[in-house]
Amino acid sequence: MTPARPPALDEIIAAAHVVAIPTRTRFRGISVREAVVFDAPEGASEFSPFVEYDDAEAAPWLAAALDFGWREQPAARRERIEVNATVPAVRADEVEAILVRFPGCTTAKVKVAERGQSLADDIARVRAVREALGPEGRVRVDANGGWSVDEAVAALAQLAACDLDYAEQPSASVGELVAVRERIGELGVEVRIAADESVRKAEDPLAVARAGAADLLIVKAQPLGGVRRALSIVEQAGLPVVVSSALDTSAGIAMGLQLAAALPTDLLAGACGLGTVALLDGDVTASPLVPECGSIPVRRPALDAALLEHHRASPDRVEWWRERLARTYALLRSDG
Repeated sequence: MTPARPPALDEIIAAAHVVAIPTRTRFRGISVREAVVFDAPEGASEFSPFVEYDDAEAAPWLAAALDFGWREQPAARRERIEVNATVPAVRADEVEAILVRFPGCTTAKVKVAERGQSLADDIARVRAVREALGPEGRVRVDANGGWSVDEAVAALAQLAACDLDYAEQPSASVGELVAVRERIGELGVEVRIAADESVRKAEDPLAVARAGAADLLIVKAQPLGGVRRALSIVEQAGLPVVVSSALDTSAGIAMGLQLAAALPTDLLAGACGLGTVALLDGDVTASPLVPECGSIPVRRPALDAALLEHHRASPDRVEWWRERLARTYALLRSDG
């Protein structure tokens, strides 16, 4: 068993490769995804907090990368993970081209509440997804906390006609989620509420469950500090979960797959959001973790030297990420 103490910073830096991979479609305002991937003793791992996150918010992401790369992981309960398609905030007439990248997926998560777009844009996009998947498919929406309570209630009242599986983080705060859930219930709108940012960006990730603010949780391995900590949070929350990703390379997706594979059957709430490598125009491995017949096998792909070189970030960005690694590592050591 590998030790729980983190490896030395020099070892981490030596194992690190900084990459910059274009996205096929603009996603969360991103057209190039930067990440640090590690050729670590236990297999490829990843550190990829978004560039706008401060060091304190990035620290759990590094803890996750070190745990996954330098420690043996919890045992898997399943060999494949069903995944959903992820539809960015594209025009309705672009939906079909997006869904083609997710072969066999019968569930789709659709981005809504995009800045600069209207509710009419969201409704058209969601309807296009519903039509493409047919009545048996599952359609989810994700607002990333972009609506006020009033906006969320009004939007979900209309989007409910598309037979939604759930609405992810319709509003930003736990209190707002409580209000949205209560108000749509009073209106007879049957849409489950899922919490994402209120779990992964919260000082207390269990506050959502205690407040009765959500029907299920969206969990991501990196921002929650790794597979072990995420499993502990899920166990304490006692709510069903969907495992998702943050536009990771296959090295990061492998971590999410390990988390989904380790979950008890009664807590895994359907298809997971781990198919997002399909949104990248490149990867760090020659055997990418992308959907096949609607699912992805639980495995750790090997890093490919030629692809690491092809996607290597510019020297100034490499230095930026190395400095971020050092600062974040110092935070982890001071907290530990």
